[in-house]
Amino acid sequence: MDITITNTYGAAHHVSETNPAHVTSCARYRLPLVGAIVPGNPGYDDMVEILKDNGHDTRPEGYGLIFLESEEVSATYFGSIAQIEQYRRENTDGKATFDASQGVMYAQWPRGKGWDDFLPRVFWNQAQHGAIADGVGLVTAFAHTEIPGAEVIIYEFEGTWLPDRDPQQLVTYHCTGCHLDTFHDCGHVQENTGPSSRRWAARQARQHLISAARHGVGDTNSACRPHNGAMLRAVNAVARDMWGTTGNALPDTDDAYCATKGPCSLIRELRAGVRPPAYRA
Repeated sequence: MDITITNTYGAAHHVSETNPAHVTSCARYRLPLVGAIVPGNPGYDDMVEILKDNGHDTRPEGYGLIFLESEEVSATYFGSIAQIEQYRRENTDGKATFDASQGVMYAQWPRGKGWDDFLPRVFWNQAQHGAIADGVGLVTAFAHTEIPGAEVIIYEFEGTWLPDRDPQQLVTYHCTGCHLDTFHDCGHVQENTGPSSRRWAARQARQHLISAARHGVGDTNSACRPHNGAMLRAVNAVARDMWGTTGNALPDTDDAYCATKGPCSLIRELRAGVRPPAYRA
């Protein structure tokens, strides 16, 4: 079955011909981090081990670094320190380019000894899509393959499952076709530690869409299963019986509930550039 997943905003990404959940490359990157490492820096020998293993440790004076990221792909460029210093001087307006042929490019950002202390925690934070603070904002979105007008949206947010804990930066996705709240579904929310977390969330979102395309919306084998307000109606019935009232305690449709108390309410505020409150269980 041929499944095409389309971004509704963000850079176009290319997927594997055999696995549409796996992104192989993208149309463009942003360059959120630039730096340099030289002999004598803490962890330097460990940091250049990746270059030694591949025969690329050719600059005894050290390396200039550019860390690249798209919504779903990250890479690291190792070049000369002089090249990176020139890039910094020319990038005062954010429009400078660099010649990647002068150095070497590695997929993803390095992790491990040396790197974990060197790299700061960086969030996606695209202002034009509602990002208003570190770790809070929309990352990207995909058009639903089966429900016209619906999207599966990947977003960074603050949340906590325990009332006595401070909120932390998290990342997940939300389908506006089924309105399942992934915050309460173990395995679909991850701490937002960097590009790998966002890639993971976007992959989960595509798997959701692929499941809907293969099994249909609402099928027991599909990840996209709207409840159509069944749980809300049950809760409202119990509340009316307990309190002796005739009105509903909660909105009686999933989309209405989500728009006021669920992920759609949070996403709406992100799109408006308003910092939403931390999401709590």
